Amino acid sequence: MNILLIGSGGREHALAWKLAQSPELGTLHAAPGNPGIFEHAQDAGLNPADKPSVVAYCREHDIGLVVVGPEVPLVDGLADALEAADILVFGPSAAAAQLEGSKGFTKDLCTRKRIPTARYGRFTDATAARDYVQRHGAPIVVKADGLAAGKGVTVAMTRDEALAAIDACFSGGDGDEVVVEEFLEGEEASLFCLCDGNQALAFGTAQDHKRAFDRDRGPNTGGMGAYSPALPMTPELTRRAMAEIVEPTLAGMREVGTPFKGVLYAGLMLTESGPKLIEYNVRFGDPEAQVLMLRLESDLLPILLACAKGDLSGVAPHWRDEVALTVVLAANGYPGTYAKGSEIRNLPPERLGMKVFQAGTRRDGERLLADGGRVLNVSATGATVRQAARAAYEAVAVIDWPDGFCRSDIGHRAIMAEPE
Repeated sequence: MNILLIGSGGREHALAWKLAQSPELGTLHAAPGNPGIFEHAQDAGLNPADKPSVVAYCREHDIGLVVVGPEVPLVDGLADALEAADILVFGPSAAAAQLEGSKGFTKDLCTRKRIPTARYGRFTDATAARDYVQRHGAPIVVKADGLAAGKGVTVAMTRDEALAAIDACFSGGDGDEVVVEEFLEGEEASLFCLCDGNQALAFGTAQDHKRAFDRDRGPNTGGMGAYSPALPMTPELTRRAMAEIVEPTLAGMREVGTPFKGVLYAGLMLTESGPKLIEYNVRFGDPEAQVLMLRLESDLLPILLACAKGDLSGVAPHWRDEVALTVVLAANGYPGTYAKGSEIRNLPPERLGMKVFQAGTRRDGERLLADGGRVLNVSATGATVRQAARAAYEAVAVIDWPDGFCRSDIGHRAIMAEPE
């Protein structure tokens, strides 16, 4: 089967790497891709935003399945255009992608289906949002309603910080909306579920590190590292999250005529009263996909195909009994202003249990150059989080890239909880 993979980040490199191992794969095509992805895939030369061109390419190259990696094409309706052309696609419709595309939509669904989540208010007016903050105080959380590349959330520890975040959200003009919600206490974890429109299948857990610097300091980023499986997500907490959060969500989406197919990524806060939903994403996480793909023993292609066909019955993924951990190398200055074009040298070759996934990179002849904020995902496995971290940081030390930085403490909470 020929497959078209949409995306250009580390998540898509991990998916390409895993799909390329399938004996059922014919030719893997990718757009827009990156140098790491093109080690496994043919460059389709497409703009994913040009939906008619994507459809025409699929017909011309006998594409049997399109795998959409990032959220923007999904919210923009790429899956709808492909389904209208009778082309199988792994990813939700634009209406179902509102679970990520609109935080307000998701919060209202939680209210309707009694899904445990933070108390909240939705606002299209800055003054009303500011009044809400003044009444409820801090700490409090301010979220831009729409897509913000993982950086549209402010956990405000003071009223002034919350008010500034509201002003920033409303600085874009008409159509702006914010969600202001209760600050939840607990530990965060991510639960990934494959969905066929009717049923959901738990597909691994992870814990990521959003803050830019060690000890969870600095601004929020798209993710500076992750490990899997998430130590706090016990089998009982996973069962509860599926029963109390994911399954009611699928039921709610069916009830409004927008069944969800694809991967549903639930960001959870593990509170004293149990798991609560922070937010949904409608695609694999980045960098969580990297650690999930390292751990997945099963062939990925038939799993994604079953999702796209709307029938997950009989699918039972097998996982390696290992921990996987990834360290993100980012350009100096990220998530603020950063330079592109610096050369990266001495990438360690892939070996058993270690892989460098490329994210923001490009080729200039034989040179590999940085071309984004998050540039490399240095990933490794081990029997414990501590061992996986040691292997990943040993690989990081080999890379020659003075213009990049990384956190030195990925997995620190889990490592502290592990026995020596």
